[in-house]
Amino acid sequence: MTNLLLSFAVLLLIAVLLSSLANRTVLSTAVLFLLGGFLLGDGVLDVVPLRPDDGIVETLAELALFAVLFTDGMHAGWRDLRSAWRLPGRALGWGLPLTLLITAVLAHYVVGLGWIESLLIAAVLTPTDPVFAAALVGNDKVPPRLRHLLNVESGVNDGLVLPFVLIFLAVAEGADDLHLGALASELLVGIVIGVAVPWAALKLESTRWFAVSPKYAPLNAVAIGLLVLALGQATHGNLFLAAFAAGVTVATVGEEFREAFDEFGELVAELLKLAALLVFGALLSPTFFGDVGWTGWVFAVLALIVARPAAIWVSFLGSRLTAREQGAVMWFGPKGFASVVYGLIVLESQIADADEIFHLVAVTIVLSIIAHSSTDIVVARGFDDEREVPAWFRKDERDRDGRGADEPDEDGAEESPGTRGERPG
Repeated sequence: MTNLLLSFAVLLLIAVLLSSLANRTVLSTAVLFLLGGFLLGDGVLDVVPLRPDDGIVETLAELALFAVLFTDGMHAGWRDLRSAWRLPGRALGWGLPLTLLITAVLAHYVVGLGWIESLLIAAVLTPTDPVFAAALVGNDKVPPRLRHLLNVESGVNDGLVLPFVLIFLAVAEGADDLHLGALASELLVGIVIGVAVPWAALKLESTRWFAVSPKYAPLNAVAIGLLVLALGQATHGNLFLAAFAAGVTVATVGEEFREAFDEFGELVAELLKLAALLVFGALLSPTFFGDVGWTGWVFAVLALIVARPAAIWVSFLGSRLTAREQGAVMWFGPKGFASVVYGLIVLESQIADADEIFHLVAVTIVLSIIAHSSTDIVVARGFDDEREVPAWFRKDERDRDGRGADEPDEDGAEESPGTRGERPG
C-alpha cells in the first residue's frame, strides 16, 4: 500500500508539472498513469505487485466507477438532452447497439468465443470516454454540436450498457430465473435509490428551514453521492445504476448545485480514475500481453477501427454533420474507464472464459488509450482551419441549409453547460 501511494503521488506530481505541455501536444496523463502502472507492476520493476483478486483493486475500481457515473449523470440532465437531442440520439439509439452487435460478431468469428461471451465482451467494450479525446472535446474551435454529441454520448452510454453487461454475465454463468430475478431486483433498487435520495435531499434544501451557503454548495452533491453509495451497499442495490441515476436527478432537479459541484466533482472523479488506471496498468505485464495471441490482437484492432466507425457511419447517414465532423465521431469512440471496471467484474466472475475476456478487454483498452489520446490534438487542429473560413462564407453555407446566420443549430451548436474533457492536471 505504501509503494502504491508513493507511486501515485509521484506520477500525479509529474502529471501536474507536464499539464501545460499535455494541453498542446500528444502527451496524455492517461497514458502516463497506465504506462507508469505497467512499469511499476509485477513483471517489470515489481514495485507495485498487484493481482486482480487483491482487495484494493476491487475497492478502488468500484469507487472510481461510482464517481465517474455520478459525474457523467450530472452531464445528462433532461435540460441538456432536450437542448440538442438529435445527434446524441442517433449515437445512442443506433450507434450503441450497432457497435455492440458488430463487436460481438468480431469476437465470435475472429477469436472464437461463444455468442453469449461475445455479447458480453461487446457490452464491456461499448462505453466511450471523452477524457481520452480531451483535446477535441475541450477545444473551443471544435464545433459545439460535435463536443456536445461526444459529451452526452459518453455520459449516458456507461449507464445504458451496464444492465446488458450484468445480464449477459448472468446468462454466461448459467443463471436460472431466480438469479435473474434477483439481478432485476438489484437494478431496480439501485435506480430507486439514485432517484429518491437526491430528489428528497434537494426538495428538503429548498424549504424555508434550510439553506446551503456558497462555501458548502460544492459539498452538497458529494453528501448526496455518499448517501446513495452507503444506502446502495446496505440494500444490495446496484451501485453503478444508483450513481448514474443520482447524477441525472441532481442535474435535473438542482441545476444550481450541479454547477457548484462541477469543477470539484470532476477533480475528485479524475483523481480516482487516474489511481484506478495506475492499478490497471500494474495488473499488466509482458507475459500478460504475450498470452493474448495474434487473434486477440487482431480483434482489438478491428474493435477500434471497424466496429464503431461502421456503426457511426450507418447511424449518421443523412445527418447535417460535415465529413470532418462525422470522421471525428467515427474515430473517437475511445474505450473508457467504465470498460476497465466492467472487465474486472467479468474477471471476478465464475465463467469459464473470464480470463480470456479480460485479456481481450485489456489489450483493446490499452490500444485505445494510446491511439485516441495521442491523436485527439491532431484532429482538433484540423478544425482550426475550418474556423478560419471567412464569416461571409459560413453565413452563405448556413443560409443554404435553411437557417439564418445567427440561428442556433438544432443539433447542438449552442455550448452545453456540461462540456468537459479537458486534459486533467
